[in-house]
Amino acid sequence: MTSMTGYSYVEQNFENATVSVELKSVNSRFLDLSINLPPFLNPLESFFRSMITEKVSRGKIDANIRIKELESDVEISADTNAAKAYLDAIKKIAEATGYSAEIPLSLIISQPGVLNSDKNYDVEKYKNMITPVIKSSLEKFVSDRAREGENLKKDLLQKLSQLEECAFFFKEWQPKMETVFKETVTSKFKELLGEQIDENRILSEVAAMLVKYTINEEIVRLQSHLKAMKDEIQNNSVPGKKLDFLCQEINREINTIGSKNQFAEVGAMVIKAKDSIENIREQAKNVE
Repeated sequence: MTSMTGYSYVEQNFENATVSVELKSVNSRFLDLSINLPPFLNPLESFFRSMITEKVSRGKIDANIRIKELESDVEISADTNAAKAYLDAIKKIAEATGYSAEIPLSLIISQPGVLNSDKNYDVEKYKNMITPVIKSSLEKFVSDRAREGENLKKDLLQKLSQLEECAFFFKEWQPKMETVFKETVTSKFKELLGEQIDENRILSEVAAMLVKYTINEEIVRLQSHLKAMKDEIQNNSVPGKKLDFLCQEINREINTIGSKNQFAEVGAMVIKAKDSIENIREQAKNVE
């Protein structure tokens, strides 16, 4: 089991650059991956994306890739024609406005197109530098999510154990509930009819009442869902979505048992079961 929350940061120095990769994630219903990298590396985004999606399947993940150049090989060129054109235009403005001070060189070279920088980026070279750093960061990221996932697994199994206790209690109480229903119906008939009791009528009324109030089917389905949930927690590496579905089904059975209940003891256990399933539902939101 893996948590959807995790963090890693790896920085590595190369001959002419320092590469850093930061990965962080929070809960999300689906996989939502954002990769932030220098614009000149955009052609590599799909490659880096495939590396990350091979390791994670769910969560909102931010991947920040940074490169700090230690040496610059940028070529600077000057467009002298553009500079002369800007100077002539500025002189005309100065004459028209009566400006007589010397025109600074900084004003000329700051104009667009006068100085131009050019750098040929070797994308393949950067790919070879960044790839091992992403791999290292991914290893730490996956390990961090797995560590948190083990803590979630223990907590989920503990809360599931509480639900199993509730299901066992419901199963124990089921025959008691049916016995009380039978006694209640028989007692009512005796009050109304005295000794002129029709046993067949009593059996018919009891059967009708049991159809309405028995919780046998709900208990069978509840135990089946709990078994499926334990199997998901223990054996499925990415059970998040299935756990969410099972929580809905278990909650439905508990609500039905509560609606049919006529006893304070069973009502108290229904509340305990609803509290446990709500805790499981909240924790399942953190599971990949």
